[in-house]
Amino acid sequence: MRNPLATALWSAELLVRLAPEERSGPRGEKLSGMALRALQRLRILMEDHFLAERLAISGIPLQQDVVGLQEALEAVVKKSSGVHVEHAIDDRSRVLGDRAMIERVLDALLACASRGKVPVRIEAERGAGAVTLRFTGAPPPDGALDLPSKSSPSDTTGRVLSAYMAFRIAEALGGRLELEGGAYVLTLPLETRPVEGRPR
Repeated sequence: MRNPLATALWSAELLVRLAPEERSGPRGEKLSGMALRALQRLRILMEDHFLAERLAISGIPLQQDVVGLQEALEAVVKKSSGVHVEHAIDDRSRVLGDRAMIERVLDALLACASRGKVPVRIEAERGAGAVTLRFTGAPPPDGALDLPSKSSPSDTTGRVLSAYMAFRIAEALGGRLELEGGAYVLTLPLETRPVEGRPR
């Protein structure tokens, strides 16, 4: 897999060779920006990698929270810059699982489905004991849920492990993540207790 650390080190090495006046000029700013973006990609890659690996060996204790999907999705979208999302999730769609992990899987799938700033549509279906979310946007590449052995040289996001990580999170939460008809389909256990004061 292409390593963003190589870009960050190359940029930093060139930066330290510049004269002080060049370092504070346009060339220095360009190299600093390149290094920062590469390190940000590396951070995302490493966080996704270590989370997926820990989940694969049941190395993370998970909470059992009641999580409103509408609220969780809106919190994730608020932190996602430049992602246009339309959804049909209402406040009755509540799942049982670790809130932090649910937000991570939603964030990962938004990043995958919005690849190249493609608008994302999320449809929700509540069934017997589960809720299914269908993320439609940029079509998943072949083998999207597998652990990738390489990344595209043009990747500028650091999100090449996100779909694989989301697959691991879905499993750990007692759900599943599948590819179906050019969409990412996430199924999570539904919390079935009634909301106080609200008929089901």
